[in-house]
Amino acid sequence: MAECICKNCGTIAVPKTKTPGLSLVEIILWLCYIVPGLIYTIWRVCSRVKVCRECKSESIVGLDTPIGKKLASELIANDQK
Repeated sequence: MAECICKNCGTIAVPKTKTPGLSLVEIILWLCYIVPGLIYTIWRVCSRVKVCRECKSESIVGLDTPIGKKLASELIANDQK
């Protein structure tokens, strides 16, 4: 994925993927009960989101979008002051 800018902290970086839930719970469900393990795994995979590498916020925007370009230019203008 391309670089993004965080609306929350202004970090420009490739976002990180965040998967909800716990891997340990997933393993236990797979070992004990196949159907709940499958359901839990599907839920975890479908619920993944991209987050900022620094503040873990989900409010990130691609740098190639109009809003991303505007935020990046504002960030550069503030740094030059």
